[in-house]
Amino acid sequence: MPPADLIEDLKRIARQAGQIILDIYQREADFQVQAKADASPLTMADQQANAYICEALSNLPLQFPIISEENREIPFAERSQFERCWLVDPLDGTKEFVSRNGDFTVNIALINDNGLELGVVYVPVHDELYWAVRKQGAFSEKNGQTSKLACAKFGLKDEGLALVASRSHLNEETQFVITQFAKPTLVSRGSSLKFLMLATGEAHVYPRLAPTMEWDTGAAQIILEEAGGAVIDHETGLPLQYNKVSLRNPAFIAYGQVIE
Repeated sequence: MPPADLIEDLKRIARQAGQIILDIYQREADFQVQAKADASPLTMADQQANAYICEALSNLPLQFPIISEENREIPFAERSQFERCWLVDPLDGTKEFVSRNGDFTVNIALINDNGLELGVVYVPVHDELYWAVRKQGAFSEKNGQTSKLACAKFGLKDEGLALVASRSHLNEETQFVITQFAKPTLVSRGSSLKFLMLATGEAHVYPRLAPTMEWDTGAAQIILEEAGGAVIDHETGLPLQYNKVSLRNPAFIAYGQVIE
């Protein structure tokens, strides 16, 4: 059984995790917000969605180790032996969740060696599902309709490009990159929705020179790549790699389909 055959299971798992999150988002007056070691927030929704996803993945017909934001950190000596592994962010955009602005997602990706094999992103508030399998294209499902995704085509010197940036992490380095574009329009979004805006052609460039982790980017990166875009290490010019010694990503810039 090829791992790509698991995509329907992953879509189901992502939707159910999103429902768990929505139940808490809509009914709980207190999200039980805790502070993690890096001072980032952790909520009951993160924990319950993570528990569900990990259990559901462990019941699939193909078994792979799980790297998740909410699980214990696995030492690289152990991770380096993984041929394939799951990469999970059960609630990407916890700050947006706590702020109740709707900009949060469920992210599940499958890593093959240091690259990406498939990914699913679910947007609970809008009931929108996005997925991609390597060399098979990227797709969305909205209102019961499935559509193939395609990035906007553009040149980097074009005027008025739509640049998407984080609601919570727009630092000086990112702002400097923005100034290199001609009369750009700036759009603020949270979580992996920034990648999805590029994949659907709603925006052109997403510069990110503030810290991110692999689980923040993996699922959305393969969706963007399969829609014709790219996610490039700002220093090396190469695509982002996964299951590295450090799970922290380097600074990167994500693009739609650049034609020059």
